[in-house]
Amino acid sequence: MKEEKIAFYKGPAGGWGALNSVKNALLRQDIPVKGAKTLLAANQPDGFDCPGCAWPDRNHASTFEFCENGVKAVAAEATARRAGPELFARHKVSELAQQSDFWLEDQGRLTHPMVYDATSDRYRPIGWDEAFALVARHLNALPDPDEAIFYTSGRTSNEAAFLYQLFVREFGTNNFPDCSNMCHEPSGSAMRPQIGVGKGTVELADFEKADAIFIFGQNPGTNHPRMLGELREAHRRGARIVSFNPLRERGLERFADPQDKLEMATFGSTPISTHYFQLRVGGDLAAVLGMMKHVLEQHDAHGDVLDLAFIDEHTTGLASLSESVRAAAWPLLEEESGLSEAQMRGAADVYIGARNVIACWGMGITQHMHSVATIQMIVNLLMLRGNIGRPGAGACPVRGHSNVQGDRTMGIWEKPPAALLDRLRDVYGFEPPRANGVDTVEAIRHMRDGKAKVFFALGGNFAAATPDTYETWKALQRCDLTVHVATKLNRSHVVHGREALILPCLGRTEIDMQDGRPQGVTVEDSMSMVHLSVGINPPASEHLLSEPAIVARLAQATLGARSRVPWTGLARDYALIRDEIEKVFPDFARFNQRVSVPGGFRLRNTASERVWRTPSAKAAFQAHEVPRNTPSHRARERMPGRIVFTLLTTRSHDQYNTTIYGMDDRYRGVFGQRRVVFIHPEDIRALGMNDGDWVDIRTVWDDGQERRADRFRLVAYDIPRGNLAAYYPETNPLVPLSAVAANAGTPTSKSIPVVLDLHEALQP
Repeated sequence: MKEEKIAFYKGPAGGWGALNSVKNALLRQDIPVKGAKTLLAANQPDGFDCPGCAWPDRNHASTFEFCENGVKAVAAEATARRAGPELFARHKVSELAQQSDFWLEDQGRLTHPMVYDATSDRYRPIGWDEAFALVARHLNALPDPDEAIFYTSGRTSNEAAFLYQLFVREFGTNNFPDCSNMCHEPSGSAMRPQIGVGKGTVELADFEKADAIFIFGQNPGTNHPRMLGELREAHRRGARIVSFNPLRERGLERFADPQDKLEMATFGSTPISTHYFQLRVGGDLAAVLGMMKHVLEQHDAHGDVLDLAFIDEHTTGLASLSESVRAAAWPLLEEESGLSEAQMRGAADVYIGARNVIACWGMGITQHMHSVATIQMIVNLLMLRGNIGRPGAGACPVRGHSNVQGDRTMGIWEKPPAALLDRLRDVYGFEPPRANGVDTVEAIRHMRDGKAKVFFALGGNFAAATPDTYETWKALQRCDLTVHVATKLNRSHVVHGREALILPCLGRTEIDMQDGRPQGVTVEDSMSMVHLSVGINPPASEHLLSEPAIVARLAQATLGARSRVPWTGLARDYALIRDEIEKVFPDFARFNQRVSVPGGFRLRNTASERVWRTPSAKAAFQAHEVPRNTPSHRARERMPGRIVFTLLTTRSHDQYNTTIYGMDDRYRGVFGQRRVVFIHPEDIRALGMNDGDWVDIRTVWDDGQERRADRFRLVAYDIPRGNLAAYYPETNPLVPLSAVAANAGTPTSKSIPVVLDLHEALQP
């Protein structure tokens, strides 16, 4: 058992600490040689794409580009450990359910399709044909196709996602909850009506031309380490980097590039942020509004601050935005942002002084009630000086999973556009369902309320990733059948329906042979680059199927002769799937030829061309006031005698989404443990507690339902007063199902009102 301790980290992000972490990751997976060989082959023309985050490669055909978390992801997939039938024979499912999330995934790669046997409370092996027949029998017995839920993970390839949405729509439903619903849904919901696209407008090359980069609610040192290389180079050439984050994150402060021999030899590092603003949790909208107020005032005084030519030709709505911004009072902006007027004006001066500006944001922006409004305010700020649609400037929502953006492009969306459905009808000869399906939170409610009977997950860890944990578990347990396509054992496999299947699939790092030929799949990164990924490792088991093969065989078993799609043929040659994709999506014309070029190709982004696919054919300024009726506001009014905190959930450095690689968070100084809560020292004193005390966390919510997470260690930390931070999924039970972003439905996991009580065992 590793020692539990708090030892604050003083070094830079990256550097020797990252190399040591890589070594440990390889050793603990028992693959010191094979793992290193795999990593050295990454991003080669005959290599594979990193299955981790969606940050693009500088040169996809170059030699290995170091990324600590990418190493962990690859090592976890290439592990020598196996979770085969012997594991399930030793343990009842009720016993497995008592283990930690880390222990479950640490058992290694799944090797056989497994079916739950209620009599013995164990999973037992099942043949693939029998497994597909079981799912098809349940699906075809449903009175209404909408009683089935089809979840998708962002690691699913374009080819698998395309087949999946085609099968499910021919089956008869648009019930496509996916991980976008839980992360960047607000980005698309905000930008589509504003600039006509739901994706970022920048390319990686724009970071070389930016004079200033503004980073909102993002921690690239842990979540997108390769981004630090771009920020490092930008800082070195004199670009200003302005970070807004409640926590002091080491990756936004200093970075040592492990590939820079001089920097490593001298224990040097490069600063990242030139300006760092620790605003309150959820204070970004007020902060950006304050910046815009200063911009407008400076234009009034000097007359040359706004890009009037861009505004006149390309935008609408400036008058109403200006009126709203000018009416905002500085004391209100200071109170709600947690920043001073001088700080907001200072940030705005950096913006005014830069010719080309990129604005980046992550889930610290999207997982709030007013996330759509906040993103639209960020885009408003960019448009005031024409920072959309020119080199070195634009909007950059930084996605998480490696193909979360591509899955949406392929049609994994519960609210499909009519044009997509028309095209599917014309190409494949069936009438797709027209009614919107359910998103992730709605899917949980449907299962909980008995409106959905079958749950099928193409990847992911639904039971751990979702909010209101115990409500989600009740929902899954009410299903007649739950099915999970996965590479490793996880929480979702032990929180199951009356019948349950685990279907093991190939990982991105593994050779995918179909009809004696190796296959490649494609993914789309955060900047709309589509490229090929080909595995190089032997499969973990001869019993594994690829995701496209699983989808195709399930479609054939379910739809049978009533479908004219050649499912089995498509699964034998993924180039044929890409031919089908280009029939449906015009932007993928000549797909196979274009993706065969090292590095792939970029999909068209009309906003980056200043072509606005909006009702007015122009970009639209959107006015929003500072929210004054958030759940935290209401909670403080209801509990005037208590200190009500706003909790943000976050991941540790030894974690990627729900996958926990280890029990350390090196950059935040937490070792051997995860049940910690970061809190300002003065707040600890105000509670009458001490640093290191154990507390229980309780949600304060409008419905009065008790939601709690017990026994967390207080850690005095540099975080604004009134705010807390703690890891998920441990704190997901605190996030109510009804806590969702307005106009997006994303769980508001970054802004939950809570109170702290001394843990019962420690109370006098």
